[in-house]
Amino acid sequence: MASVDYRKTAEEILAKVGGEANVSGLTHCATRLRLKLRDESKADTAAVERIPGVITVMKAGGQYQVVIGNNVPKVYAALGEISKLTGDTASDEDTGPKGSLLNQFIQLISSIFLPVLWPLSGAGLFKAFLAAATTFKWISTSSTTYAILNASADALFNFLPIFLAVTAAKRFKANQFTAMAIAGALVYPTIIALNVPGQKVEFFGIPVVMMSYVSSVLPIVIGVWLQSYLERGLNKVLPDWLRNFMTPLLAIAIMVPLILITVGPVTTIAAQGVSSGVNWLFATAPWAAGAVMGGLWQVFVLFGLHWGLVPIMLNDLSTQGYTLLGGPIPPAVLAQAAAALAVALRTRSAKRRDIATAGSLSGFVAGVTEPVIYGVNLPLKLPFYAGIAGGAVGGTIAALGGSANNQFVFPSLLGLPAYMQHGSFVMQLIGCAVAVGIAFAVTFVAMDREQADEVADVLPDPVVDDADATPAPLTGRAITLGSPVEGELVALADVPDKVFASGAMGSGFGVQPANGTIVAPCDGTIIVATRTGHAYGLKSTDGVEVLVHVGIDTVQMQGDGFETLVSKGDVVTKGQPLCRVDLDQVAAAGYDPTTIVVVTNTTKLSEVTPGAAGHVAAGADACVVVA
Repeated sequence: MASVDYRKTAEEILAKVGGEANVSGLTHCATRLRLKLRDESKADTAAVERIPGVITVMKAGGQYQVVIGNNVPKVYAALGEISKLTGDTASDEDTGPKGSLLNQFIQLISSIFLPVLWPLSGAGLFKAFLAAATTFKWISTSSTTYAILNASADALFNFLPIFLAVTAAKRFKANQFTAMAIAGALVYPTIIALNVPGQKVEFFGIPVVMMSYVSSVLPIVIGVWLQSYLERGLNKVLPDWLRNFMTPLLAIAIMVPLILITVGPVTTIAAQGVSSGVNWLFATAPWAAGAVMGGLWQVFVLFGLHWGLVPIMLNDLSTQGYTLLGGPIPPAVLAQAAAALAVALRTRSAKRRDIATAGSLSGFVAGVTEPVIYGVNLPLKLPFYAGIAGGAVGGTIAALGGSANNQFVFPSLLGLPAYMQHGSFVMQLIGCAVAVGIAFAVTFVAMDREQADEVADVLPDPVVDDADATPAPLTGRAITLGSPVEGELVALADVPDKVFASGAMGSGFGVQPANGTIVAPCDGTIIVATRTGHAYGLKSTDGVEVLVHVGIDTVQMQGDGFETLVSKGDVVTKGQPLCRVDLDQVAAAGYDPTTIVVVTNTTKLSEVTPGAAGHVAAGADACVVVA
């Protein structure tokens, strides 16, 4: 077979579908590229089908599907090299429905935080260990050793806007280094020094309401979003010889004052309104104030509104030696940590479990909840809401006991001694316990367990088009493939999917399933278990490579109704369950449940002979392969 230049294939596909600007989304599954086109009329389908390496084109579910076969990873990787449609730089634009504004906001914040979650988690644990060391008097807070360690642990949180500038710039397609310069200005020592109550700050006569941008989130995210539009506008109007240095110059010169003049006042006014309302509640109905502070503290932090309350707390500590506003906060923080712990115990996602485990520990011990908020609870929603509910109830209990802290500490297990001197410490402990119990129980019982992770939702490349490729090891003996499910055996040509029916993916057969238990058709190793649970690749010890595809176009269900029972690398025996699928849910979603078995390296084999049509039991002989 002639060698295929996959980079050239990718370039031609991109050109024939109308260019990168016409593609709003790109994913891939076991056999095909799945593109969302802004204007499908710009795509030359006949020309795409003539491109070397392309089997055919299908249009279904609002997607423009370019069928490549087993080598789809190579074309996808090449598209990543020539465009910004894959990986970290993938376009997040989508002309399709995106859900509610709340969902869009959650997805946006979560995607911007995702690349820094592990550093945040590590730094949070560092702070936890350092807090423990100072609590047990192993390190003095007045020592230079502590100063060095504290700077190491706290730097990421202190300069968080700079880190978020990088990820936000990728999301909004802005210049990352310009974004970092803008964020750096917000946390520059001179700017920080201007945030003094009563100090007048002006910019060319325009009054500037100062706030603290240290550890802030929304100001830089909004700023980089605006920067992306400014840069695109400047790049259109500035001549080439001026553009390279003048665009970043103007972006920095315009965006820094703009953020300070607009975002600062808006956030400050909102924070002052929140703090006034909470103070009024504490004076009139302490239990209600406890519910608000305990339930909404993490929401205030999310929007940066907590900065309006921190000065009041500090003033209370300096004037009366304690602050009632701090009493409901430990239940709020510990509730989010408890919800994340429940996720760690329930989720099937190894990636989510790792973040939730480390993040919940830093939340419990050090009061650092950023990793679990942005990487676990907020994306999953239910744990975040459960944390709010637990915090509200626990905060109410703490407030009813008059709990208050006499030191400014991170609200955590290690910080609880600061709540022993004022009000009822027992009520504080009860409030924390109740908050933790509610958040953990609700999350553990009600959360969706998710699907197991899969490194790549594609088949590997057992059959390649390279002329010098080494063929798979074959033994020459006959192998019998079993049916993957009980049902009616049908010829591959009668399968309602023209790609499989054509035999372009290899020889095989289909089964109209009678139940939802899908089993392995042969002994072998799992080389693919897709994230969505709809497709599995197996390789027998004789070198036969088999694709089991559950349903037609069921990848669109995104795992709903599928329960994966195996993982990549597992060794399975013939008849061993691979997954369970809810056939009623598949039908309700409008998809055909026909399950397909294809021998993907048919061209390397001597013979592939499917059985006759008729009823077949799961695991029963359905196809003979001669290696």
